[in-house]
Amino acid sequence: MVRELVAAALALLLVSGCDAQPEAGAPPFNDTDVMFLQMGLTQIDEGDQVAALAEQRAADPRLRSLATELRAQWREESATMRGRLQDWKQPLEADPSAGAHAGHGDLHNLRPSDIGELSDTRGKAFDRTAVTLLLGHLGNCVETARMESAGGAHPDARALGANVASRRLSQIQSLLKLAAEP
Repeated sequence: MVRELVAAALALLLVSGCDAQPEAGAPPFNDTDVMFLQMGLTQIDEGDQVAALAEQRAADPRLRSLATELRAQWREESATMRGRLQDWKQPLEADPSAGAHAGHGDLHNLRPSDIGELSDTRGKAFDRTAVTLLLGHLGNCVETARMESAGGAHPDARALGANVASRRLSQIQSLLKLAAEP
């Protein structure tokens, strides 16, 4: 009888834990937190295409090193973002028809043609193109992270936003030094 009651109680807990609200006592999250994590995953996927090519083909070893650093950080950040969205029972991507990201500043996305152009270049032209694409992309990452810092509610998501902004700003500084060289 006791086993049956325990089994019934566990089943009830499993079924009742399926809503999208955080557990009692857990910090609340808001739409900005969800948007930041969803956009962050998209930005990581896009930027990784450039970084993967730069890691393999950049003529300048500093650019290859930066690309390797970015990819490692993005793997870590992506795992954190995915985990948080899954914990909150939120989709990994926003429904594009729902307008969930309307008003986020219409940040430029990397286009297939950008990746195609990068793939078609070699040597110093490759490095210049990769640096240019990464500068724009990382700038967008900083803006998204700053939106989280300004309007997010969940402390862990806000901390991640601050960390992302700090990392990307440092990488932008490195890229600007590379871009300034003849």
